[in-house]
Amino acid sequence: MAQDIIRAFIAINLPADVRDSLEQVISNLQEQLPAALVRWVDSDKIHLTLKFLGDISSKNLEIVKKIVASEAAKRHTMEIGIGGIGAFPKTHHPRVIWIGVEAPSELDDLRRGIETGVARLGYERDKYDFTPHLTLGRVSRKTSGKDIRKVGDVLHNFSVGYLGAARVDAVHVYRSDLRSDGPTYTRLFTAKLAEDNGQVVV
Repeated sequence: MAQDIIRAFIAINLPADVRDSLEQVISNLQEQLPAALVRWVDSDKIHLTLKFLGDISSKNLEIVKKIVASEAAKRHTMEIGIGGIGAFPKTHHPRVIWIGVEAPSELDDLRRGIETGVARLGYERDKYDFTPHLTLGRVSRKTSGKDIRKVGDVLHNFSVGYLGAARVDAVHVYRSDLRSDGPTYTRLFTAKLAEDNGQVVV
């Protein structure tokens, strides 16, 4: 019997005040960049991704939930700082525009624990070192080299200070559905970190 397949990822949610600050940053950038050059992320969809899974079966999804719950229960709540702007692969040749995240080593411990667990299901480990960030937008694929440099020039001269702190007390598994007007995210599962008694809420 065929299993249902969905797209999923594991991430940390953000408080409303941080989302408001991110929305203001996006608005300020939109004033300086033509709309056609960057596909901006709705502020209510911005999150801190720990692991992108992609396609996953319903059977493996249940295993992933257990892995996330187990790893979350081993860690205590923590605080992350949010601020600064950058881009991948480089600021002067941007493809992904992001806001930086300053996080304690425990966050990477959590991420690595989850990654090790899901690797046993066949999911590849990330090829690059973990750089915690919040994606604001992606430069459109059809953008010319000249316009990419234009975006880079704007970013080079654009400053974002400290936007605030966020308390990390839970990890979430999300479903991602791709649509013509952009992706929609549905939270499927939440695992609380240890200082919240390790309780798991579905």
